[in-house]
Amino acid sequence: MDSIWLTGAEWLAVLRIGLGLWWLESWRHKDKKGWFERGTGIAWASDVAAKHKWNAVRSGFDTVVAPRPKTMAYVVVYAELALGLGLIVGLLTPIALLGGLLLNLLYLVLMIHDWAEQGQNAMMALASLVALFAMSWQSWSLDNAIGLF
Repeated sequence: MDSIWLTGAEWLAVLRIGLGLWWLESWRHKDKKGWFERGTGIAWASDVAAKHKWNAVRSGFDTVVAPRPKTMAYVVVYAELALGLGLIVGLLTPIALLGGLLLNLLYLVLMIHDWAEQGQNAMMALASLVALFAMSWQSWSLDNAIGLF
């Protein structure tokens, strides 16, 4: 593979790190007090799910998220932090990339009518897919340094 300035593996590491920074920013800008104390994030998602045109989304949300809003708030917020940190340092990278891909697909399906969010989720999912299949942990990662994957 020919590339300019960096090797192909290093450019893929740049993609992985950039994706990690994107997840870290998603975590950083969340109103954690609102999510954890007032339940604002899950309440908003509940409203979106209740109006969703697909019954599977409504029933899935009612079955998985609605019975445990506080737990799910922590899961969402800290999943974004874990994904960001894991991708930035390249630790358990394939797992982080798969987790991020799944979270973006969940966000994409839940917010199918919110066009402002769709671009972000689609691009993050695409970056996750490319970083996963191109094995972006081959350079500049703890996985590579300690011989994982």
